[in-house]
Amino acid sequence: MYIFSSAVLLVACESRTYEEISDNTPIVEQVTYTKDVKPIIEANCIGCHSAGGPASFQPWTSYDQVKTHIDNILDRIQRPNGDPLKMPQGGALSPSQINIFTKWKADGLIEN
Repeated sequence: MYIFSSAVLLVACESRTYEEISDNTPIVEQVTYTKDVKPIIEANCIGCHSAGGPASFQPWTSYDQVKTHIDNILDRIQRPNGDPLKMPQGGALSPSQINIFTKWKADGLIEN
């Protein structure tokens, strides 16, 4: 009985990565800055990328600033964990949040 119980436990405890369990559903609706991107920027980036922040030299407090830096933003948020240039520092955006930035660029960087 002990061997059977151990086998059941081993089969039941599978290892899955964060990426495998995260919501990575393709986005079908049009992504806009105001509705979709701005809330992510405000929650994760604005603390550094605004006046007085450590990255105030590259502010992301407006649509035009974020639009201008989209390629750099995409590069930095998609870097692997452990890369010192990965943003945001101290954490990572979820795959679904990264998909929002990618889809926003693909949709033409629409503001509203």
